[in-house]
Amino acid sequence: MNKAELAVRLAEKLDLPKKRGEEIVETLTDLIIAELKGGGEVTIAGFGAFSARTRASRMGVNPQNPTEKITIPEVRVPKFKAGKTLKDSLKGKA
Repeated sequence: MNKAELAVRLAEKLDLPKKRGEEIVETLTDLIIAELKGGGEVTIAGFGAFSARTRASRMGVNPQNPTEKITIPEVRVPKFKAGKTLKDSLKGKA
């Protein structure tokens, strides 16, 4: 399922126009991104937690010249930790 399909299903489930479903999904993603950029964390009980962490710089190899070493700089990356309810539902538990 992609973002557009999610918006359509959300709109159908809540008996809203498709456009409103798209706005809700867009707003949710914008809010999560803004919170992570600000150094915060977004926790949705039972579903999981979104956070951002810093991946340390490391040495790598230039793919065009394997003998040349390059430094890959540190970067902030998103992280998601699944909640208990989500994990249990995927395991088939009620």
